[in-house]
Amino acid sequence: MERALESLAQTLRASSGLAAKADIANVAARLGLNGASAVPVGDDCAAIPDGEGYLLLAIEGFMNAFVAGDPWFAGWCGVMVNASDIAAMGGRPLAVVDAVWADGEEGAQPVLEGMAAASAAFGIPVVGGHTNIRNDRGQLSVAILGRAKRLLTSFDARPGQTLVAAIDLRGRYREPFSNWEAATDAPPARLKGDMALLPEIAEAGLSRAAKDISQGGAIGTAAMLAESSGTGVRIDPFAIPRPEGVDLARWLTTFPSFGYLLAADPADVPALIARFTTRGIAAAAIGEMTAERQVVIAHGTEREIIWDFARRPLIGCALPEAAA
Repeated sequence: MERALESLAQTLRASSGLAAKADIANVAARLGLNGASAVPVGDDCAAIPDGEGYLLLAIEGFMNAFVAGDPWFAGWCGVMVNASDIAAMGGRPLAVVDAVWADGEEGAQPVLEGMAAASAAFGIPVVGGHTNIRNDRGQLSVAILGRAKRLLTSFDARPGQTLVAAIDLRGRYREPFSNWEAATDAPPARLKGDMALLPEIAEAGLSRAAKDISQGGAIGTAAMLAESSGTGVRIDPFAIPRPEGVDLARWLTTFPSFGYLLAADPADVPALIARFTTRGIAAAAIGEMTAERQVVIAHGTEREIIWDFARRPLIGCALPEAAA
């Protein structure tokens, strides 16, 4: 088991997903942004105070290789991953806009068809955007607007809280990428109901801190949550819900179509987990937030440090007092 944990740690430290998250720090520094900005930066969405709630604004850009290799699914993901960002903040989506580049109308067609299919399935209208079909390659970016009554954020996890992972395992890999696809065949009513879980959890007060599992995988996402909250995190990777037969190393760097991490007080964990399991979504306690400013994977008596915030930031968007 010791060698298995060491091997996992080496894979995670070298992962492209974690490296891509580290790139955020350079951009944030250039723009002078962090968690203390007027609208805190480093969350899944910008949360803009609006009346008694918040407007939520987010954007996703997609890798050129992904758009070229699976253009229909890239269009679908343009809506889906943005909807996931809104849910991760405790919000409900209102509308999306897109920016599509393609080499001719034929090149744009599958991307637009995928986007239209997801728009219908999730019930989120596409209300405008930008189109350029005289480009030399396909590219895609999609932005979303939502609203929240009560926020889930990346800044509100606290030491001693339990870290819970909730992932829809009813899917398959969308080869050759490490995207776990559990949505395109799901009934639209189920998709909408599953997305509604997060704002319902926020409004019930079962959690105040969450992130959707992104390209950085479960460990990279937990690292971003810990950094922004000024905590550390210790995770048992073997406790993370995983599909039968899927290699753990690959799973830890996978981007699931429905996957969230939530920090909660231990007393609220059973009710929190039950919200997901009653809808057929796998959920489990996988670790805890710590006062030690490190991202650690551990099993039994073995532990490996994946990231040490005292040595360098990851995304560089923590509150100033947390980064000190």
